[in-house]
Amino acid sequence: MPELPEVEAVVRTLSPLVQGRRIRCVHVFHAIATKPQAGPQVARLAQGRRIRAVSRKGKYVLLVLDRGLLTMHFRLDGQLLWFANGEELLQRANRGEQGVHVDVALELDKGVLGFADRRHFGRVHAWTSADDCHGLSILGIDAFSRDFMSSRLIELLAVSKRPLKDFLLDQSRVAGIGNIYSCESLWHARLDPRRRANTLQPQEARRLHKAIVSVLVRALECCLHPAPDFRNPEAHIKDKANRVSLPAAKKPEPLKKPDFERSLARLEEVVRRLESPQLSLDDAMKLFEEGVALSRECQKQLEEAEGRVEILLKKADGKLAAEPFDPERETES
Repeated sequence: MPELPEVEAVVRTLSPLVQGRRIRCVHVFHAIATKPQAGPQVARLAQGRRIRAVSRKGKYVLLVLDRGLLTMHFRLDGQLLWFANGEELLQRANRGEQGVHVDVALELDKGVLGFADRRHFGRVHAWTSADDCHGLSILGIDAFSRDFMSSRLIELLAVSKRPLKDFLLDQSRVAGIGNIYSCESLWHARLDPRRRANTLQPQEARRLHKAIVSVLVRALECCLHPAPDFRNPEAHIKDKANRVSLPAAKKPEPLKKPDFERSLARLEEVVRRLESPQLSLDDAMKLFEEGVALSRECQKQLEEAEGRVEILLKKADGKLAAEPFDPERETES
């Protein structure tokens, strides 16, 4: 689900394309995308209006019109598409397997902006003013707002008994943070997500505020490099595929038995890296699993070595004889 950084990247990329453009026509291909509003109602309020600005509040994209407002919410899998003109839109929109899925399209005086969500969770709504939009009115302070200061977060935490994770997901408290960045922020702040919000000390709340801002800023940088590509409807799908697709693996060579000294050195390095506050949650989990495996391997090698150790004992006849090493007997002696 797109969260604040992803939506902010969309807004910054979209603004130069549509700001100042007039909406000539509104195409509602799938009415479910405008529910509970009717498609004709959205078209009537938006058609003929000029887009004065593109902004964001929480996870909403806002198209501020010269009269009224359009809101877009991507929910789980929504995205924006860009077509050169109305002719290209009609040639490609919802044309079977070779076509592009489009739910709502705003045909501008130059170019066409499409909204698409194959799962039909995303929504496009039109309003006479921002005050009419209930979703916007209940949003809390935006996590990118200048008003989102540590002192404000301390005040919000103090009056909430909810677990920290639930508190951060509550859009009426802090708007824009979702599951991914709440986990990242709590990890960097070294706070248990199950802990009650009102139990945080001021220094812990300041640490959480710093983590939230840092995580969101770094995420936005990643979302803008490269910037969203509205002209390629499959771009985001290919990007995901590239992250999980690997070249065909060669036949693995027989694994060499791990060297004890190297395993121990690697284990010490893993422990050192786990103590770093800059480590992401995913990387920390991978390192933790590696550390557990290395610890077991080292213990196994110690036990095997113990079984191979022999000691030389001097017999009564003066001759030396080898016997298995018994650590318990050595301790007792």
